[in-house]
Amino acid sequence: MSGGTNQIRQMVNFILQEAHEKANEIRIKTEHDFNIEKQMLVHNAKLSIAEDYKQKDREREVSERIARSTAVGDARVTKMKLRDDLLTKLVTTAKESVAGVVQTPAYPELVKKLVVQGLIKIEEDDVEVRCRAADVKICESVVAEAAALYAETIKAATGQVVKPKVKVNADPKKMLPDHKCCGGVMLTACHGRIVCDNTLDARVALVYDELLPTIREQLWDAAKK
Repeated sequence: MSGGTNQIRQMVNFILQEAHEKANEIRIKTEHDFNIEKQMLVHNAKLSIAEDYKQKDREREVSERIARSTAVGDARVTKMKLRDDLLTKLVTTAKESVAGVVQTPAYPELVKKLVVQGLIKIEEDDVEVRCRAADVKICESVVAEAAALYAETIKAATGQVVKPKVKVNADPKKMLPDHKCCGGVMLTACHGRIVCDNTLDARVALVYDELLPTIREQLWDAAKK
């Protein structure tokens, strides 16, 4: 009996040893697999973080470029607006300065010259002069002399004899409005189909257009040098 018992004990011990060895083998493999899986997870997490960082860095660069572009665009718009405001003030100041001539003794002579210049431009024999209501009497006092001076000018330049009929408009509806015109005249012919705007406002606008490149050069281009 004791021999059988020893054999059973030996078998049990062998089975237990095999079980321990198998368990140990499973534990080692499990730890190995766990470590590999952990390393892969950590590696993938690092790659993901690195990619997220690169993406955020790219987004930051794009945002900065957009912000710089927007700032430059806004600065250009502001610069253009300031320039336009300055030019508008310049024109307004010029008109106010020119408008002051209507209160001087030289204004009737200026009106006469404006009429003569208008007659030369439109070259018509039947002309109506339009002006502000405040300038009707002045225009009426100079149109005859202006027509005569125009005829003399044409004869001297071409030898042609002209006898223009120049009258001042008496219709209140056709008067030049004070809020749009500070002085001067507008000549019309052929029932209004031909128009020569020789008001002081038109003269300022014409001079402004002609001198705009020079004005810009003096105000801004010279400052860059």
